[in-house]
Amino acid sequence: MSKAYRFHETGGPEVLKWEDFDPGPPGPGEVRIRQTAIGVNFIDIYHRDGLYPLPLPSGIGLEGCGIIEAVGEGVDRQPGERVAYGGMPPGAYAEIHNKPANAVVTVPEDIDDQIAATLMLKGMTAQYLLRHTHRVKAGETILVHAAAGAVGALLCQWASHLGATVIGTAGSDEKAALAKAHGAAHCIVYSRDDFAAKVREITAGKGVPVVYDSVGAATFEGSLDCLAPLGHMVSFGNASGPVPPVSPGVLAARGSLTLTRPILFHYNLDENDFRANAAEVFAAVASEAIRPAVNQTLPLREAPRAQRMLEARETTGATVLIP
Repeated sequence: MSKAYRFHETGGPEVLKWEDFDPGPPGPGEVRIRQTAIGVNFIDIYHRDGLYPLPLPSGIGLEGCGIIEAVGEGVDRQPGERVAYGGMPPGAYAEIHNKPANAVVTVPEDIDDQIAATLMLKGMTAQYLLRHTHRVKAGETILVHAAAGAVGALLCQWASHLGATVIGTAGSDEKAALAKAHGAAHCIVYSRDDFAAKVREITAGKGVPVVYDSVGAATFEGSLDCLAPLGHMVSFGNASGPVPPVSPGVLAARGSLTLTRPILFHYNLDENDFRANAAEVFAAVASEAIRPAVNQTLPLREAPRAQRMLEARETTGATVLIP
């Protein structure tokens, strides 16, 4: 019998239960994957604590890599293929996981399993933010919060490769140094400094055309103050808690700003878009436009500890679980 983490009620990491769980043979249109590496993400925590509700009981985790063991009816794939995936349904914190075949991609030979397990949510998130939500151009100056985190580091690297000047924020001097190593031209320690004032200083009072904010409540108001007129506020995470309701009049008064709360899965609803977006991420790795870093690896059995570390902001780069 294979094992998986599941939860029957929402709450802290202690609600995750290591259980016998057999997903059964793959159904029509599905593949059965024996996992080799599993990505840990904040959305896993939002599912566990109920911020993003799931029907219970539920598996947990949305991102991983592994080997196809079996295929269901109508699937044009073969056992033995190495694939990666990111997205619903949850259940990645498991030794074996069934996924829709149209939601997995073949992993290029030059990308190892641990890196692949971080690309399908974190890499794809950086891709849609920079290439679709606000298409970053050479010569722009942009602001990236949590610039030493897994997505933040990729945003810094990729945006710099595209010719943008990146201002990053981080919670400590050590993390600020990491952000600079990843391509941030400037990095502000937002736990100590007024980052909005610093951004205005760096941009000679102009502000930036876009802010990428995964921190949420703690940085939202200051982020609005960083934007130039007609700027884009991209709120894509809640590491410090969800953003409270915002009056549209606030956006008008601060320069006809736009506010968006994008979700990766909506950018990949069309299978052709999904495969094209994934191909662009793999190409970015091949060209070294991005250099994903797995800085924490833990046994799958220690998934609750991995989530505690992520919540406490004790991690940098990506965290991967190994079955």
